[in-house]
Amino acid sequence: MEGLTKIEDLGKPRVVIVGGGFGGLQLAKSLAHAPVQVVLIDKQNYHGFWPLLYQVATAGLNPDSIVSPFRKILNEQENFYFRMAEVESIDAKAQIVETSIGLLRYDYLVLATGTTSNFFGDEQMAHNAIALKNVTDAIELRNTLLSNFEQALQIGDQEKLNSMLDFVIVGGGPTGVEMAGALAELRAHVFPRDYRELDLKQMDIYVVQSGPVLLKGMSAEVSAKALQYLKELNVEVLLESRVKSYDGYTVTLSTGQQLITRTLIWAAGVTGAPIKGLDPAALLKNNRYAVNESNRVAGYDNVFAIGDIAQMTTAKYPDGHPQVAQPAIQQGRHLGENIGRAVAGLPMLPFEYDDKGTMATVGRHRALADIQLFGKQYHLTGWIGWLAWSFVHVLALVSFRNRIAVFFIWGWNYITQDKGMRYIIGQVKAPWREKTAEAKAIV
Repeated sequence: MEGLTKIEDLGKPRVVIVGGGFGGLQLAKSLAHAPVQVVLIDKQNYHGFWPLLYQVATAGLNPDSIVSPFRKILNEQENFYFRMAEVESIDAKAQIVETSIGLLRYDYLVLATGTTSNFFGDEQMAHNAIALKNVTDAIELRNTLLSNFEQALQIGDQEKLNSMLDFVIVGGGPTGVEMAGALAELRAHVFPRDYRELDLKQMDIYVVQSGPVLLKGMSAEVSAKALQYLKELNVEVLLESRVKSYDGYTVTLSTGQQLITRTLIWAAGVTGAPIKGLDPAALLKNNRYAVNESNRVAGYDNVFAIGDIAQMTTAKYPDGHPQVAQPAIQQGRHLGENIGRAVAGLPMLPFEYDDKGTMATVGRHRALADIQLFGKQYHLTGWIGWLAWSFVHVLALVSFRNRIAVFFIWGWNYITQDKGMRYIIGQVKAPWREKTAEAKAIV
C-alpha cells in the first residue's frame, strides 16, 4: 500500500490523532501553537455533539445543528491536516498506521476512537435493535419512528397496531432517560395533531433498567427525581429487569414479562473501539486501553489513548473515568500540553480529572443536574435544572453557527410545543418492513 504522500513532511514531530470526538478534537486544538504537525484521521469528515443526538432522532433538531466539519473548525490552524479514512492497524515498531487510504508515519500516536454499542454477544439483538451512536443511527431511528405511525394508520389488528406504537428503551442512563422524555413529549404535544386518526393513549413507552435506580452514578436525589418525572410523563419504568431476547417483535424480560414492539432502542452499554496491532496486554476486558497518569498506553513510549477508549486507574476512579465528554475534553487538553513539554525535552505531568458534574433532561421544565462548584455539590431539578442544562449544552456546541441554530430551534419549539423536523429521509432500514395484508388493502 502506498504512503500518504500528499501530506507534506514539515520536518517537525508528527502527532497522528485517530478519532475526532471530544478528546481528539480538543487535542488537535491544544496543539495549535506547538512545534508539531497535527494529522487527524476520522472515518467521517465532521465532529458531532452526540449528547444531543437523541433530539435528532426525535425530530427536535436537524442533523446539521449538532455537527460541524473538521476543516471548518480548524481551517485557520496552520499545522493541522485532516484525512477522512479508517485506521485498520498499527505497526508500533515501525511507527506507522495503516489506513484505508494508505500508510502514515507518526512520532506520537493518540488513539481517541471512542466506543461502540455493546450487545454482549447477542447477535439477534444487534440485528433487531436500534442503537444511537452517530447521525446515521439518529436518522434511522427518526425514519423508523415516523414510518411506524404512517403504517399504523393502515393496520386493523390490535396487537400489530400496538407493536408499531409502543417503544422499548433498554438502559436507564442519560441517553435512555432523555430519549424516553422526548418520546413522551411527542406523544403529548405533537403526534395528537399529526395523527388524529390514532388513539395516542395506546402508545406505550417503556424504560428497562437492569439496576435498582435510574441515572446510576448521579446522586440519589436526582435519580429519584428522574423516576418521578418519567412517571409524570406516563413512561413505564421497569427497574431490576434485563432483556433476555428480542426477535424484532417480542421483548422477553428476565422477570418473564413480554412486551410487543417493532422498535427497541438500545442504550444499555458500550464497549471500546480498539485498533488491531498493539500488544493485547494493553487492552482491558472492556476494550479500553490501560494508560498511565499521562495517558500513555501501557508498554509504549509514544502511543497514547484519551477519552472513552482509555482507562486510567486511580484511587478515586478504580474503574477509570466516566465515559462522557468532560474527561475526554480535559484529557485532550492536558495531553496537548504534555506533548508540547515532551517536544521541549520536559517531563510530562500527571492528569487530574476535574469533575464539573452531570446533567440530564427529561423534557420541558424537567431536568436534573449534579453540579460541582467551589468544592461543593449542588442538585438542580425542575425549571432551574432545565435552564442550566439548556445553557450548558448550547455553550458546549463546537461552532457559533451550531449555537445559534440550536438556540433558535429550541426557542421555536418551546413557544409552539412543536418539533418541526419530522421528515422520513431515504429508505427505512428495519428488518420487519414486509407489507402486511392491512397495508395492501385498498383505502
